[in-house]
Amino acid sequence: MAEPKTNELMEKIVSLCKRRGFVFQSSEIYGGIQGFWDYGPLGSELKRNVKELWWNAMMRAREDVVGLDATIIMHPQIWRASGHVDTFSDPMCDCLLTKRRFRADQIEPQSGIAYHYSGASDPSTGKQVAEPYSVLLPPGKPPESARRTATQFYAGRGLAQVELQGERTEKVEGSTRYNPENGSLLTEARPFNLMLKTYVGPVADEDNIAYLRPETAQAIFAQFKNVLETSRQSVPFGIGQIGKAFRNEVTPRNFTFRSREFEQMELEFFIRPDEAVEVLAGGVAQAAAGGWKGSPASDWGWEVWHKYWVEQRVQFYEDIGLPRTSLEEYWQKPEELAHYARATVDILFKFPFGTQELEGIAARGDFDLSQHQKHSGKSMEVFEEELKNAWGRLEEAKRQDLLRRTTEARLQALRKKGVAEAEAGPQAAAEAKAFVDKLARGVYIPHVIEPSAGADRLILALICHAFHEEEVTDDKGKKETRVVMRFHPRVAPIKVGVFPLLKNKPELVRKAGEVRDLLRPHMSVFYDDAGAIGRRYRRQDEAGTPFGVTIDFDTLGETPDLKETVTLRHRDSMKQERVPITELVARLTAAIRGA
Repeated sequence: MAEPKTNELMEKIVSLCKRRGFVFQSSEIYGGIQGFWDYGPLGSELKRNVKELWWNAMMRAREDVVGLDATIIMHPQIWRASGHVDTFSDPMCDCLLTKRRFRADQIEPQSGIAYHYSGASDPSTGKQVAEPYSVLLPPGKPPESARRTATQFYAGRGLAQVELQGERTEKVEGSTRYNPENGSLLTEARPFNLMLKTYVGPVADEDNIAYLRPETAQAIFAQFKNVLETSRQSVPFGIGQIGKAFRNEVTPRNFTFRSREFEQMELEFFIRPDEAVEVLAGGVAQAAAGGWKGSPASDWGWEVWHKYWVEQRVQFYEDIGLPRTSLEEYWQKPEELAHYARATVDILFKFPFGTQELEGIAARGDFDLSQHQKHSGKSMEVFEEELKNAWGRLEEAKRQDLLRRTTEARLQALRKKGVAEAEAGPQAAAEAKAFVDKLARGVYIPHVIEPSAGADRLILALICHAFHEEEVTDDKGKKETRVVMRFHPRVAPIKVGVFPLLKNKPELVRKAGEVRDLLRPHMSVFYDDAGAIGRRYRRQDEAGTPFGVTIDFDTLGETPDLKETVTLRHRDSMKQERVPITELVARLTAAIRGA
């Protein structure tokens, strides 16, 4: 059947999520609270499965990554060091008429005729309001519409009878200064900090301000030395964390995609700076050679590590049911990068409401650890005896060449940050010399590759990708629409449904209970004996359950050759086969893990 239109499709997905218990609006009985969502029985299982698969892939399946579970509220100085207090903001503007707030960078450019007013007066009282105001009308809309809007504005300024003054018109092209909903003038854009503020301690004053973390990464940087010293790891290695984060989004939108409370799955993978790799390995592997497709090697620099982690993350999405065809890699342009980033790749998913980011993989240099070292006064440096010895074996010409290239790299970074040329040269030379002197002693601050994924966005992507409608014909020849959630078996909330053919036959119910109890230690099972068997199949199709097991009279021996067998139904193909009960656990676990 024809694919539904985008808006219609999202409406169907949102409706299904509530109807089947994937996602509910938070505090719904009180009218809800915008930007907050609760996961119901199916949604919580789906989310738990995804987080467990991420943890297994990133931590348990690797020897070079360990885990962390840090607090949501941390010392506020952490957020000053990271730049969040001063720079973590969006440009915001308000509608002068309705007071509604907009992100300035998300206002669509508009064109039309702007009606400007110098002020207004009230002829009955003589009161004057000298505040200028304007309204943008799209082509073809009558001037009276602008006058009505302006009259409402000045009435809100205390005029009972409004007489507009100084009307003039102006043709406007591609302006973002007007409310797209009513044409009213917007305020000038100003920064709006996205961190949610709270207080720690009995007194709510400036000395006790704290913040709900806007990301999970900073705890990893703050605990870097503790983890390094207790985990018996050495660079290169990673620290991963799954946890809640909070951002005071002004315009939460697209269901759970942009929320005020969300969960992140982040890895900070610490690597040697390229200069240290060159000293130790004699050279730095080139990404163009494709080495990042293989196993990590001692001569990998930041560029190869970065591409390696991009590929690792795409493979993870494939493994849980999002094919490469549903994803895009967006490599940020040089002018889009943060001043400390060498490269950033956004992994995008094709949502019904547009292609949007699922995960970013950034090569962040040593910015984060350096900032925390500077603000805390605690060293974030590591020492390697092997590096110190390797430096001692370098020829003087090689040392000078390394210093020259390091100086040039520092100079380019300072220019990117806008440092004046007269200051940049001496500063770059001093920084490069200090860096190389530390290399000579076997000391450096690690650089980092950061794959940062949103768990909630990934859940939404999996739900959108899984949602299918198809027309099927039942046993009586009647056509109906079948809604099926084609989750990969690894992430499916329920792995198998168990159904006695009839609930009024105690022997069938008893046997079905035995099969349910056999499977439960190995996978999530849903037992259902209510309604016709076809209806029960449809209910599990909507829940995304990949397998159904039906216990019928043949299971009990009505057909001797089929005794102790069950009907195994496959969700996507709707094919059925007879399987011995003794083989069920092995068959299903293999299908779930290896699908």
